[in-house]
Amino acid sequence: MDGQGGDPSVRNVMRGRVRGAALGAVAAALVAGVASGCSATAGTDEKAGGPASRQDAKQDTKKDGTDQQDEAADGPAAAGSVGAPGSACPMPVTFSLAADWKPERVESDKDGEFAAILEQGPVTLVCEIDAKPAGHVGFIRVWAGADAGDDTRKALQAFVAEGAKERTDEVYKETKAGELAATEVTYINKNEFFDDPKKERAFAVATPKGLVVVDLGGLDSQEHEQMLPAYELAKRTLRVS
Repeated sequence: MDGQGGDPSVRNVMRGRVRGAALGAVAAALVAGVASGCSATAGTDEKAGGPASRQDAKQDTKKDGTDQQDEAADGPAAAGSVGAPGSACPMPVTFSLAADWKPERVESDKDGEFAAILEQGPVTLVCEIDAKPAGHVGFIRVWAGADAGDDTRKALQAFVAEGAKERTDEVYKETKAGELAATEVTYINKNEFFDDPKKERAFAVATPKGLVVVDLGGLDSQEHEQMLPAYELAKRTLRVS
């Protein structure tokens, strides 16, 4: 992709500065639709006069194509989902959202001013899920576009190499995203434009509609850790749409 996007030095600055919290503002200008908010409503036990107990069983209904259910005690409860046709971001996959995370669709023009920013390795940004309404500075981003038969590890390696020229502690592992086989990476991004090196992670899955990469990006490593439960919820509940 070095041949796209004009002056490489300018593009590198954009990648360093914009691909953090500021990328949301850039992508917002390209958003085709804004998600309607999804929130979970807590009930009360009228007989006892106190808070209702949590339901551990799976709910009978589905929302946006993803089963809605309370998650284990070590993770957040699902408060909506994204990815199905008609949702904020129609995508090859669906997954559950943590409370107050706001998804927005991103449309990329290959000849547009920001094409180089919205493409990374073999995939293109299709959805940003903003953590700011939940009190964090960062995003879960979904990238798609590679061929369905592509190797997930190689695609993820190309994705990381394009997005983090300077990095350490890069570790890949084979895992699961929902019921799908997945490759996941964790690493430390040492981009010169960051105040401090910060933790990053992403996973890739192959679907009939192409390869998909889901990554977690935050302002710093502390934000990364605080947003990790929402990322794990997305990975755990991922389904082919």
